[in-house]
This record gives sequence, C-alpha cells and structure tokens, in this order.
Amino acid sequence: MARIADLVAYPLKSNDGVALDRAELGAAGALRGDRTYALVEAGVDPHEASVGGNGGYVNGKREPAVHGIRASYELTDSVDATPTAVTLSRPARAETRTDADERRFALPDEADAVEAWVGEYLGYDVDLVREPDGGLPDDRVAHGPTAVSRATLETVAGWFDAVADATEMRRRLRPNVVLDDCPAFWEDRLFADRGEAVRVAAGDAELLGVNPCQRCVVPSRNPDTGAEIDGFRETFIKNRRATLPDWTESDRFDHDFRLMVNTVVPETQRGATLAVGDEVRIEGIEPLDGELY
Repeated sequence: MARIADLVAYPLKSNDGVALDRAELGAAGALRGDRTYALVEAGVDPHEASVGGNGGYVNGKREPAVHGIRASYELTDSVDATPTAVTLSRPARAETRTDADERRFALPDEADAVEAWVGEYLGYDVDLVREPDGGLPDDRVAHGPTAVSRATLETVAGWFDAVADATEMRRRLRPNVVLDDCPAFWEDRLFADRGEAVRVAAGDAELLGVNPCQRCVVPSRNPDTGAEIDGFRETFIKNRRATLPDWTESDRFDHDFRLMVNTVVPETQRGATLAVGDEVRIEGIEPLDGELY
C-alpha cells in the first residue's frame, strides 16, 4: 500500500517549497498556504493572466533568473503554509548591476519592499500578489494537491546525466505530495478517462485524481541556476513512452510529456488534513462533475 512520504507547499509561487509534517486542505482544496503569493509583471491581474510563458506571471516558464532567488519562510502554524515572513536571497547579476543580497520581509506588510527588491534584481517592475483563500495554482480547475511517487522521481532523474538525484527531480517537478512504498509511475493509477475521477483516500481525507499533469519548460532547468538541459523534452518523451505501464491507458494521457497527477478535493473534505506516513488507498472510479473536466 502506498503512503505519503513528503508533503511540500510552495508559499511563493515559482520559488522554493517548504516541507510539512501535516497540511490542512484549504478553502479551494489546495494545501493551505500553497501558492498564497505570486510575482507578476506590474499591473497584471493574476486571475486574468495566463500561467504560460508570456502570460504575465514572473515564473520559471518565462524568466530563468527566478531560479537564482532562494526563499525560506516563517509559517502561520504547523498545518498552514501561509507565510508570515519570507527571507529571500539573490545572487549578483551583471545584467541589472545587483550585488548578492539577502533580506527578510514581513508579510503582507512589506509587500512593497519585496516588489522593489525583486524588481531591481530582474530589471523591471513587478507586483507581489496575494490570494489567501485558494492560492494561485497553475491549474485553475483542479486545485488539489499534485502527487507523484518517489520511485518515479528516481526513475526520471536517471534519464538525465545533469540531474543529481530524486530530490533534484522533485524540485524541478514541484509536486505537493510524494508517495512511497509503490513502483515508478504508480500515480498514473490515480486518473481514469475523461468524465471520470479516481477517488483516493489518504489518512482521513479523500481526494479525486483527475488528470496527468502536462509539463512545461521548467523541469528542464536547473532549480538553482536555470541552466537548461539540451534535448530534455525529446529525451523525456522517448523514455516516458518506453517505460509506460499498462495501467496508464487513458484518453487523458494524450501525449507523452505528462507526469504527476492533478487532483480535486470535494467540498466535504476541505479542512481535512494530510500527514506524512498516511496510507494512500484507491477507492474506485466514479463520474466527475462536467464543470471540472
């Protein structure tokens, strides 16, 4: 039986995560505090902007320099990753004549100072936006925690000489839940065909697995430097097809550049908690609300 090995929230979207022992499922279904804050180009509405490469978000898809920023957080409490403060560090950058620097910012009170500090580093104006209720996930339909197995991370890391280990691959893929005691690509069991969901029990919480996550350029980039692996997509697709398990068969898996699973959290489960060590059980397949997918 699979179990939860790691829980990771990303309080500042596109920046470092924070490991949790327990996490509460928030109002929209995400881990409470996950992607509460995000950086966007100045004046951009985060709810209207695309999360793609030219959509206004200051993320790894469009701004490799983001990878140089390190973040650590002071959190609201042990099950809520909403940050009360963030410490950011940046390397020296010749392009914008910024020196290496580290600063602590109280949140949300010092949002303007974060904007000025990051904008100076990047060379253009940015806004720090906040969504305390549901966060600012890439998938605006399936807001639940994303999941992948540790064996998958180990296997995919082995496809690339430039990827050190499973931990680095986790930082590239940025899942919320890492599963253990299961084989590589076991998480592909957590989605079915279009119009269907896989009900999954984890501890005392239940989630609906709905969709294999479509990947972007971010996993090809070193999470610390932004250096890109040449031919990453092609190598990934070739190996994903060669190792595809029988259980991955689904009309949702329409191309091979997919890895990790998006979930939906039923309203009745909002406020439930996930914890490291929780057993994960597949309960069955059921119809999915058409408004979701």
